[in-house]
Amino acid sequence: MLPARLLYCCSWCCLLGGLVLSSRAADADLILHNGKVVTVDESFSIQEAIALRAGRIVEVGRNTEVLKHRGPRTELVDLQGSLVLPGLMDSHTHPAGASLTEFDHPLPTMERLQDVFDYIQARARALPEGDWIEVRQVFITRLQETRYPTRAELDRVAPKHPVIFQTGPDAALNSLALQLSGIDRDFKVTDGGSGFAERDPKTGELTGILRNCARYVKVKSSQRQPTRDDKVKRLRALFADYNAVGLTTVCDRDTSPDEIETYKQLRARGELTVRVCLSHHIDSSGPLENVLTRIRQVSQEPLFKERDDWLRIIGIKTYLDGGMLTGSAYLRQPWGVSAIYGISDPSYRGVLFIPPERLVPMVRTAVECGLQFTAHAVGDGAVHTLLEAYALVDKERPVRPTRACISHSNFMSRQAVEQAARLGILLDIQPAWLYLDARTLAKQFGYERLRYFQPLRSLFEAGAVAGGGSDHMQKVGSLRSVNPYNPFLGLATAITRQARQYKGRLHPEEALTRAQAIRFYTINNARLLGCDDRLGSIEPGKLADLVVLDTDLLTCPEANIAATRVRRTYAGGTLVYEKTFL
Repeated sequence: MLPARLLYCCSWCCLLGGLVLSSRAADADLILHNGKVVTVDESFSIQEAIALRAGRIVEVGRNTEVLKHRGPRTELVDLQGSLVLPGLMDSHTHPAGASLTEFDHPLPTMERLQDVFDYIQARARALPEGDWIEVRQVFITRLQETRYPTRAELDRVAPKHPVIFQTGPDAALNSLALQLSGIDRDFKVTDGGSGFAERDPKTGELTGILRNCARYVKVKSSQRQPTRDDKVKRLRALFADYNAVGLTTVCDRDTSPDEIETYKQLRARGELTVRVCLSHHIDSSGPLENVLTRIRQVSQEPLFKERDDWLRIIGIKTYLDGGMLTGSAYLRQPWGVSAIYGISDPSYRGVLFIPPERLVPMVRTAVECGLQFTAHAVGDGAVHTLLEAYALVDKERPVRPTRACISHSNFMSRQAVEQAARLGILLDIQPAWLYLDARTLAKQFGYERLRYFQPLRSLFEAGAVAGGGSDHMQKVGSLRSVNPYNPFLGLATAITRQARQYKGRLHPEEALTRAQAIRFYTINNARLLGCDDRLGSIEPGKLADLVVLDTDLLTCPEANIAATRVRRTYAGGTLVYEKTFL
């Protein structure tokens, strides 16, 4: 045995060693200091420095306080006054599909109908006769001519190829595409869903435009198909580009089982640099009990039942109406006869895909399962329909705890704003649509009818939670994409209400303050996606997702907001993007 004195000395040394080790264990891994740290906490406080350890935020405060966490192995980053925000979040993307849109061949920018025709002719030269030519998500609201290509025009540029010009559930077809799909003058919807084929009011002949009937088109794609490894690699590259514009969390708002498998592989490889929330797609057609069974099955998925901060299912997504970009959003008042959208019926209000008697059980089942229910609802008629469904279910079981949502919610009303706030319904809104489409919408509806188009200030003031998204659906590149996923363009649009090729500001009374706009892309999205306990603000204990910017968004001229660039992006305390500016 050791002498008592030696035992005492050894015990004392072990105690001292333990204290030293404990002190070292408490040292920060990384300290960012000398910055302007916008915490986006309850008081929207501004601090100077942040200490991170093990992927979480340890302390936020003054330089002197935070630097106390410095140890011999702590990395120090002098921000030199740069603005720091919580990692930016996008509440509505489609990255798995978007990353593959140019897998077969590059897609040119199409801003005029002639661009569309040139592309179709190029594909006709590249493909054997009889092969399908597909043009997808080129929106008529963004074409200079602001209209669909006619059936005759599509026949002229590709007479020996079936052509589909598809925008969501709507499409314009040439004669060969109609013929091969069995769509003629006697066409009727027979699957229990909604939709119709437009006809010339004088002759009764099909114009080639289908409303919510693209599912009837028998496309046989000629494009090269990716392997799983291709899908993983292209998704990883897209996420690197998301990081480059400050995005650290996104929600895929319509994911399929195959796409979920791609996300799982990225997660298993440890290659996710963006946190991904998933809204599982639910097809609303077919027997209602089958639809409800599919909803219940989603609630049993491990990605829903087991919390994973990198990849998780948060709920389901379905489609309630068409689009404002295509002329099929369901409105409370008629669209009006329109050369832009090819509408000849003065009483036409758009297309409602799910009648209330089917919608309410779907919402009820999702709420019972604890799933977030959201539906694509663009027109005010669809928004009111979904809010009424939520109100009916709320009488039986509160919908607020499930963070029930409306995706897009572009056309609203004062009543809809107040009801959303009262029920706790969350809104997933895309300012880039205002930026890109206000010119055409004002031309179609007039200024006054757009009073409650994306009424962001009204939502904030009513106490409703609205979060910012992009609806990114095609191409890689934050500004060349369809739709652009650059969050600084979204921030600028929410703050200025200014739009491309549109004079003035669209209802500036609905503009957000700069602080509100930052909340819109951070803590509000975290609430919308059910992760505000861990993300969305810079506070001790939360995950260390941060973005360092080259522009002070709180004080810079409005004209500089959209041009903001990212210096550094951190996800879980790991540097996932760095740019050195000359």
